[in-house]
Amino acid sequence: MIFDGGPAGRPLPGACPGGGRPAALAARLAGLAPSVGGVRLVGIDGHAGSGKSTLARALAAELPGTPVLHLDDLASHEAFFDWTDVFLTRVVAPLARGEVAHYPVYDWTRRAFTASATLPPAPVVLVEGVGAGRRAVRPRLALLIWLDVAPEVAWRRGRRRDGPAQAGFWDAWERAELHHFADDPSRPFADILMTSGGDSHHACE
Repeated sequence: MIFDGGPAGRPLPGACPGGGRPAALAARLAGLAPSVGGVRLVGIDGHAGSGKSTLARALAAELPGTPVLHLDDLASHEAFFDWTDVFLTRVVAPLARGEVAHYPVYDWTRRAFTASATLPPAPVVLVEGVGAGRRAVRPRLALLIWLDVAPEVAWRRGRRRDGPAQAGFWDAWERAELHHFADDPSRPFADILMTSGGDSHHACE
């Protein structure tokens, strides 16, 4: 089902544009009102392993020139969710001025910030990652999408993707993620709930 009722996330029966597929959703994004300067900042949130990166790639492919910010680039082993200040000062502030954003990129293998990336003030900018709809970020979003996949299902996908060598990391991550969403939930504030299965995403089921 699609929940498409604005910031409160209230359901509107029968609202299912174009079957809710990424192509129809991408067309809708371009028509949103800008939320940060001239940028339509779109958040894609959900549990780790729910398909956020895959959806972001699909939407970006439908909107050529649309950049994607992966919140994993701003997080680290020491601070899974302590990236808000960097996001607001290094990404949102320059985009609001119509400038290119520059931000550090974390290497999860080397456990250090070893690179940097840029983000242009494009008409649509996708922000994907766990916590993309947190309360400090929501006022800057033109739209918030939640990948409505149960945590145990999403985490099982993520563990399968990363392999047994990352089991210890996933144990710590799951505890941290549960704590984060208990304190700062995103799902109740989503404009759209989408299902995810492999490479397919649907806003209606």
